[in-house]
Amino acid sequence: QVQLVESGGGLVQAGDSLRLSCAASGSIFSRWTMGWFRQAPGKEREFVAAITWSGGGIDYADSVKGRFTLSTDNAKNTVYLQMKSLKPEDTAVYYCAARWPATTTRLVSGYDYWGQGTQVTVSS
Repeated sequence: QVQLVESGGGLVQAGDSLRLSCAASGSIFSRWTMGWFRQAPGKEREFVAAITWSGGGIDYADSVKGRFTLSTDNAKNTVYLQMKSLKPEDTAVYYCAARWPATTTRLVSGYDYWGQGTQVTVSS
């Protein structure tokens, strides 16, 4: 079974940067897709970004394009979400998710495994 653990969240001011990490175990990572979602209080979980472990697939939500960057470290079985120029509207619990096969999707239902979430709070 795939296990995902997010880390790196915290309290920052608008304009600051954070890097979230998602450490994965229990799967053949080259055949999987990793996604990031976020959920603010009172709102539905929304797609942020997705990347394949290999094959070059990558996708960003319009709200984060140009500010957030995905990357992978295969040696550490870890996916990173580098967040720059953070805005108060980025405040949410951020979740890492995994799916098979290695094709991106923006649908919550397309992902089978989820981490526990990490809180990101951006003050104005």
